[in-house]
Amino acid sequence: MNNIKISKNFTLHEFQCKDGSQIVKIDERLLTLLQAMRDKLGKPMIIHSGYRSPEYNKKVGGSPTSQHLLGTACDFSVYGMTPKQLAVVAEQVGFDGIGTYKTFIHCDVRGVKARWTINIKSAQLM
Repeated sequence: MNNIKISKNFTLHEFQCKDGSQIVKIDERLLTLLQAMRDKLGKPMIIHSGYRSPEYNKKVGGSPTSQHLLGTACDFSVYGMTPKQLAVVAEQVGFDGIGTYKTFIHCDVRGVKARWTINIKSAQLM
């Protein structure tokens, strides 16, 4: 289901909650910046986590105020690139929130600048 193209390189399915419900929310600003980043990279982005239902967010250990709950955040990786390298490009395209983890990057459009680094693999990839 949800195999609907929502931009040049992304489908709705990629952003749906990973709990099997097929529920999805995605902020237009987030999609615009993700597409800009994809265009700049010239490489596919592997989406690990987009929208999360409150129940699923709790299950994976997400923050109770997670941007994923609003459809304003995305965790992803790109083959051949480190999260630090991705953070540089995310900064260039204008993401508000940028978090680097051991194996992926978190980007969001929360409306205020936020930066963090966590050197462990997060439960958010579940």
